Amino acid sequence: MSKTSDLTVALKNIQAQMKTLRAQASEVRATLKMARAAAKIEKTTARQAKQSAAAEKKAARIAKLEAKLIAMKTGNVGSKAIKANKKPSACTTVYQMAA
Repeated sequence: MSKTSDLTVALKNIQAQMKTLRAQASEVRATLKMARAAAKIEKTTARQAKQSAAAEKKAARIAKLEAKLIAMKTGNVGSKAIKANKKPSACTTVYQMAA
């Protein structure tokens, strides 16, 4: 074989190797792109879940405070209300007059 035919064969081999390497590189880039997209979706989902949990906690806290406010507006309930609504005894009224 001549020198030129050996060089052309070597060139063809190198070109074929470069072609396969380019194909592999494009596959790797596509895989990375898909991985980034999946990570972004995962991160967005986690953020939304965290926001919804915070909103639920906030709504529960508001409901609790509103219930407390209503309880404060309505006044005493039960035995405390009975004691508060009783007429004062004669003894108590005498002490109040003296003061």
